[in-house]
Amino acid sequence: MEGKEEVIQAWYMDDTEEDQRLPHHRTPKQFVSIDKVAELGVLSWRLNANDYENDEALKKIREARGYSYMDIVEVCPEKLPNYEAKIKSFFEEHLHTDEEIRYCLDGSGYFDVRDENDQWIRVALKKGGMIVLPAGIYHRFTLDTNDYIKALRLFVGEPVWTPHNRPNDHLPARKEYLDLLGKKSAAGGHQAIEAH
Repeated sequence: MEGKEEVIQAWYMDDTEEDQRLPHHRTPKQFVSIDKVAELGVLSWRLNANDYENDEALKKIREARGYSYMDIVEVCPEKLPNYEAKIKSFFEEHLHTDEEIRYCLDGSGYFDVRDENDQWIRVALKKGGMIVLPAGIYHRFTLDTNDYIKALRLFVGEPVWTPHNRPNDHLPARKEYLDLLGKKSAAGGHQAIEAH
């Protein structure tokens, strides 16, 4: 399904302390292409969220990438126990030792990732958008002002949702991610990680 930009957009963030759920555009706005986000190792797709149970494209991605585990989470004040504390903890800058895969089935939210110069890029995910954050990338998550996302979480094997708050540069996953970034920039910055 084409038209990824309709469900996934990205831009450089300002550094104000305003509500984390606001867009935080810089002035003037600095949008970032999906290709630029892909150079950081973040993969993305636009899929059919209205029929995700029968979506052949999702099945192919799961098979190709070994995503055997799947569940659905709803993040909103009504459905998530300890909502305020949880949303605050999701927004702490952290990394994981495995990929983080999120497929937005409804609602919307922001995944913030660091670029190669440690600048925040905000990735807005809407219904139908799926992203994979590579192991070792520093990131954080927040809802937008709609206060609701329903997301399919995928995982290779048994899920481990452990966040390692920054700094955790000693972890092998972080070193491997930085090596990957280094190789990409040495290769001219535009080598796809799809086959990774």
